[in-house]
Amino acid sequence: MKKLGLIINPIAGMGGKVGLKGSDGIEILKKARELGATPEAPRRSIEALKILGEIKENIQIITYPREMGEDEAREAGFDPVVTGSIHSGETSANDTIQAAQAMQEQNVDLLLFAGGDGTARNIYNAIGSSIPVLGIPAGVKIHSAVYAVNPKSAGEAAKLYLQDKVVNIREAEVMDIDEEAFREGRVSATLYGYLKVPELKKFVQSVKSGTRSEKAEVLGMAAQIVADMEDDVFYVIGPGTTTRSIMEQLVLPNTLLGVDIVRNKQLVANDVTEEILYKTIKNHKAKIVVTVIGGQGHIFGRGNQQISPRVIREVGKQNIIMVASKDKLVSIQPMPLLVDTGDPELDQELSGYIRVVTGWQDSVIYKVST
Repeated sequence: MKKLGLIINPIAGMGGKVGLKGSDGIEILKKARELGATPEAPRRSIEALKILGEIKENIQIITYPREMGEDEAREAGFDPVVTGSIHSGETSANDTIQAAQAMQEQNVDLLLFAGGDGTARNIYNAIGSSIPVLGIPAGVKIHSAVYAVNPKSAGEAAKLYLQDKVVNIREAEVMDIDEEAFREGRVSATLYGYLKVPELKKFVQSVKSGTRSEKAEVLGMAAQIVADMEDDVFYVIGPGTTTRSIMEQLVLPNTLLGVDIVRNKQLVANDVTEEILYKTIKNHKAKIVVTVIGGQGHIFGRGNQQISPRVIREVGKQNIIMVASKDKLVSIQPMPLLVDTGDPELDQELSGYIRVVTGWQDSVIYKVST
């Protein structure tokens, strides 16, 4: 019987929809809760664990108490071995570190954990590259290459590995950014080390990479979007340097790593939360302008959680505008564009093909997949 370690960071991702760009630190977590943030990691972990339910007779889950894994394992139909202790409702990075060390001592065959880049960094600090790991994406900023492309993929990859259908292991980058700088619109990313992950390119994401797009190409792309803007339509401008060029052409203040709203080429609101965004566009015609994360290919579910499933449904698939330089598209080939909204049914609806604006009067058709 294979042993699967399970660690869930229950507060991961809570800052996303409320526009806090992370959930590291007691004060930020407190603010997120005051703004109505709810945990993302438990639901996403259960989604991954249900895939593993297909081989539950052949695996033993070893986990930490309550919201750090026990509750989710039981809800997914497992009878886990529970080790360690926590103060429920007050978990911290130190709990993640102690849990990872406990899994290492138990000689688990694979450590499955849910969180974001901060969680991956905690795991690395605890056990280094001593055992294979795999992340269930549940954070706001997920630049590290140790995470599956979505929860279902995490379950599928873990299942294949535990069935010995995958034997190759690769070293994957653990990246994390300075959240304070991130909230000020600056990206300061650091490579902290490497964790061992099963080599499954179909299911596991690459590290986030930057691309040096041609300036004329980006300017042409922005000019095309501005020229096509319709009167009395709300435009939801997603985060990123590519979309920033649109705001610059409109001569409007831009939130580089947040979501802004424009109507009639005038600013409606900067750096909105999911709640404000939804209330603003509800029952009005609106369009969403988003770009691609270089190297990874995600268009929803990485750093733009304010554009939630209910926001996307309110706007409609037909009103999503994709912008990306050809360099960015090359950086993800041969993979498709990826969606991980947190709503599997919506992810399926968004799959197919989408027109991507790549310059002035220039576009390509690109595949979108879960």
